[in-house]
Amino acid sequence: MEFLYEYGLFLAKAVTIVLSVLAIVVMVLASSIKGKTDKGELQLTDISDELMQLKHDLKQELLTKKQFKAYEKQVKADEKAAEKSDTTKGKVFVIDFKGSIDAGEVASLREEVTAILTIADKDDQVLVNVESGGGMVHGYGLASSQLDRLRQANIPLSICIDKVAASGGYMMACVANKVYAAPFAIVGSIGVVAQVPNFNRLLKKHDIDYEQHTAGDFKRTLTIFGENTDEGRAKFQQELEETHVLFKEFVGRYRPSMDIAKVATGEHWYGQQAINLGLIDEISTSDDVILNLANTHQVIKIRYQMKKKLADKIAHGASLSVNAVMNKLIERNQSV
Repeated sequence: MEFLYEYGLFLAKAVTIVLSVLAIVVMVLASSIKGKTDKGELQLTDISDELMQLKHDLKQELLTKKQFKAYEKQVKADEKAAEKSDTTKGKVFVIDFKGSIDAGEVASLREEVTAILTIADKDDQVLVNVESGGGMVHGYGLASSQLDRLRQANIPLSICIDKVAASGGYMMACVANKVYAAPFAIVGSIGVVAQVPNFNRLLKKHDIDYEQHTAGDFKRTLTIFGENTDEGRAKFQQELEETHVLFKEFVGRYRPSMDIAKVATGEHWYGQQAINLGLIDEISTSDDVILNLANTHQVIKIRYQMKKKLADKIAHGASLSVNAVMNKLIERNQSV
């Protein structure tokens, strides 16, 4: 009887594990199928309405009943006057771009830009909050080109930098008609960097051979496992210099009054330094810019939310956990 009991317990555990695995597989497959038919959705948030509601709630708390009644009466009168008026408020479309190393967020950005181009009128404008330390050239090049679509359509474009827009992040920011930055936001880093580890000596030490076959003299300039040559290093450096020249020309095209030779050294500056160098146009946070625009425009945040598969959600959760640990370590070792 004891044997049967243990066997039954073992069988129950095994069945539970198998069913759990099958459930995960089904969820992954269902997520994959859904991802193919429905990539994402466009979300609109009326920031002007939220600010009005906030103002209404604060007035209700802080004013006397008589004062609040008079305030509500004035609000209704203003609304009626706006309805009778032929003029309509222009709109400000707000986009948030928080870029990763590969600028994968450009997939959402292109949808957001396309949506704006579809509905924008002549009195409308766009405000993009950029936060990125840069990354892959081709990814941020595409992100910058997406913003340039707005300029080509003659839609006024502003960029706000609250924390950092360096390297590829600044490549995006410079496209704007006007660039704002917080006093201690990090701006600039107009340069190119590449780091390639090489394990060739380690492999040789353990008598491990590595072969790499290419067609074309510079199909590969530097290698991780093979033995690098001076010729390959020189070619790699040449490619970096050429990329840097293209970067400088790109920035100079949008900010011609800036001394590009002075700022394209790979250095970064804080906002209050960057304004003197012509990297930005005004010191301000995105909050203040939006509050000021809300006085004359209807401010709408637009966001294209990509639908993630189960595997992506798990990976994203793990990434957030790692980032949280790293941020805590950095906070312990750094202070202002």
